[in-house]
Amino acid sequence: MRVAVFGLGYVGTVTAAVLAANGHEVVGVDVDPNKVEAINAGASPVVEPGLGDLVARTVACGTLAATSDIDTAVARSNLSLVCVGTPSSPAGGTDLTYLRRAVADIANALLKNIVPGSTRHHTLVIRSTVPPGTVDDLLVPMLRQHIGDDRVSVGVGVCPEFLREGTAIADFSDAPLSVVGTDQQAVAEAVQALLGFLANPVQVVEARTAEGLKFACNAFHATKISFANELGRVFRSLGVDSRQVMDLFCQDTKLNISSAYLRPGFAFGGSCLPKDLRSLLHIARMQSLDLPMLAGTMATNALSVSDVINRVVASDARSVAILGLSFKMGSDDLRESPFVDVAETLIGKGFDVRIFDPTVQSSTLVGANRKFVDTKLPHLGRLLAASPAAALDGADMALVSSSDPTITEALAAMTPPVIIDLCGSLGPELEASNGYQGVAW
Repeated sequence: MRVAVFGLGYVGTVTAAVLAANGHEVVGVDVDPNKVEAINAGASPVVEPGLGDLVARTVACGTLAATSDIDTAVARSNLSLVCVGTPSSPAGGTDLTYLRRAVADIANALLKNIVPGSTRHHTLVIRSTVPPGTVDDLLVPMLRQHIGDDRVSVGVGVCPEFLREGTAIADFSDAPLSVVGTDQQAVAEAVQALLGFLANPVQVVEARTAEGLKFACNAFHATKISFANELGRVFRSLGVDSRQVMDLFCQDTKLNISSAYLRPGFAFGGSCLPKDLRSLLHIARMQSLDLPMLAGTMATNALSVSDVINRVVASDARSVAILGLSFKMGSDDLRESPFVDVAETLIGKGFDVRIFDPTVQSSTLVGANRKFVDTKLPHLGRLLAASPAAALDGADMALVSSSDPTITEALAAMTPPVIIDLCGSLGPELEASNGYQGVAW
């Protein structure tokens, strides 16, 4: 393919060189003449292991060149990759100045290169990190306004990069995943052809999903670093070698280093997580140490509960069915279940609440479990319905935390006006119903 790469910083130079090394004809575009001269001289304008040799080799064989002439670069390409910087604004947002300028320049260049009596299609792919909605809400309307000519069509997509400085070439060539966000088949096929040399196929998603993915990845990486460092601070004060703890921690690939617990949903609860997190925070306070990330974990968990309560209060519902009460489906353990907190609060606010949980029977609760319920929901026996249908009878809204078949079948048979799905596994038929709402989607 003939590709123009806009922006010759770390991402742009690595992208241009790797694509050129895999058979594409690539021209790098940058307003900085020093970067352009470096590329054309066979040198990398940025320091990155192995990049200098790769640039030299691809320039020598004629698959990579650079220019500041935007019109020529666009005229000779059928796909533009925008890799310009998107730095932080003073308020912390994303500054899209360079992105806007690059897209406007590409649009203007396309108009200048129209051949009379012909039409032209160009693929524009954003590689820069941009907030969700940038492609759909900003760039597509912007291109429509700039071009306004039926003889030129531009397909737009976003293809986020996941490159680490120091290992960028290996990260590109051996990427664990590649995605393109677009609703246009031609754009998807173009990017799949562009990255066809990668072992893993390019997955096609919505533009907003691809844009959000980059933020999710980097936020999680930052969270992992902060998590390990917070544990290091508190464990050091206790004479614990946090390196050994984390070495053992990382050996658990079933729960710790895995996809477990990484699904959007409702708050955590139960007899372990809240208790042990509180204990760790208490230990830190006794050592005069702050653990703001872990303290924030408790705060954000409470917000997950209050968000659902606020949605119920803001609705027209007065009768609410809570389907699933224990902190985990299949268990009757109600200790620190966030669903108990929801029920308690709604009852206190005057809502008519009926509860069904296939594993919870008031008469069989014992010990700490019984004590907790007696404190939080002393009239649980009166609130429990004998069946999901009984709980749903006359309900204005259902809060559903369990995908037990008895519950999903009852919901399908007598769907209430509003369903708030707290578990994310109710099935496509219920998700398609008019009143369906996801708790975090």
